[in-house]
Amino acid sequence: MELLRFKTISQFHKFRKLSQPEHPLISVIDVGDIKRLQDSEPLNLMLDFYCIALKRNFNGRMKYGQQEYDFEEGILTFLAPRQVFSIEVDNEGVFKHSGKILMVHPDFLWNTPLTLKIKQYEFFGYAVNEALFLSDKEELTIAGILENISGECHSRIDTFSQDIIIAQLELLFSYAQRFYQRQFFTRKITSHKALEKFETLLNASFEDESLATNGIPRVQAIAEALNMSPGYLSGLLKTLTGQSTQQHIHDKLIEKAKEKLSTTDLSVSEIAYELGFEHPQSFSKLFKTKTAQSPLEFRQSFN
Repeated sequence: MELLRFKTISQFHKFRKLSQPEHPLISVIDVGDIKRLQDSEPLNLMLDFYCIALKRNFNGRMKYGQQEYDFEEGILTFLAPRQVFSIEVDNEGVFKHSGKILMVHPDFLWNTPLTLKIKQYEFFGYAVNEALFLSDKEELTIAGILENISGECHSRIDTFSQDIIIAQLELLFSYAQRFYQRQFFTRKITSHKALEKFETLLNASFEDESLATNGIPRVQAIAEALNMSPGYLSGLLKTLTGQSTQQHIHDKLIEKAKEKLSTTDLSVSEIAYELGFEHPQSFSKLFKTKTAQSPLEFRQSFN
C-alpha cells in the first residue's frame, strides 16, 4: 500500500483541502471541516509531527501500525512523529466524525521543557489497539484545553504565545496520564484479559527450557507478542500489580532459581546458564538484590 509522508503541517492541510494554518508548526483542525477522504484511500499515512485527536461519532476504521485501533468508544488518540496509520470510512468516504485534531511539529517544542519530556509520555508509543476513553466531564476538560490552544494559534503571535501554548500542552498531557491510569482501573475486563495473556506467555517462556538457548525473555519481545508497546505493557502491569514487566520477569527468574537451588545439585554457574544468563556474576547479583542472600547462602539454608 502506498505510503504518504507529510513533513509539514501545511502539507497535511493541503492534502485534506483545508486553509493554510495560522502557524506553520502548530494547528488545531475542526474535523467538521474535513468532508471527504481522498478517493484513493485507505492509504498508509506518516506524519513528521505529533497528532492528538479528540473525536466523536467516527464512522470508520483506523489502523495504527499493524493493529486495528479501537475507535468505536475511545475518543482521544495520540500519534508520535513517523508512526504509520491509515483510515477507512464508510459511505463512500463521507466523514461523520466530529471533534478536534491538534498537530504539533517537534520544532515548535525546541528549547522548551517539552523537547525531551514529550518522549517520556507512554501514550505516544502505544501500539495497543485502544484509544483513551473519556467521561463527559473529562471530554470537556480536554476540549477546553484544545480551544485555548486554538485561540492562541489564531491570535496575533507575540513573545508570550509559545509559553502559553507549551503550558497548555503540558496540562493536556498531564490530564491524559491521569485519564489513562483511571482507564486501567475502570476497564478491568480488558486489562485483566491482557494480564492473563501476559502471565500465560511469561510462564510458557520459562517452561519450555529454552532459556539457555534464547536467553532471558525481553520486555520488547513480550510486548510485541501482546500487540502492545513496552511502555503501555509496563504501565498496565504497574497499575494492576504494582510491578513493571521487568520486575515480573525478574521474579519469575528468582522463582526458577530457588527451585533449582533447592532441588538439584547443579552449580550456581550451571543454574545461571540454564536461566539464560551469559555471566554467572549477573545472576548472583540479581539473586542477592532480590532475596538478600547469595545463591549459595540460599542453598545452604536447606541443609
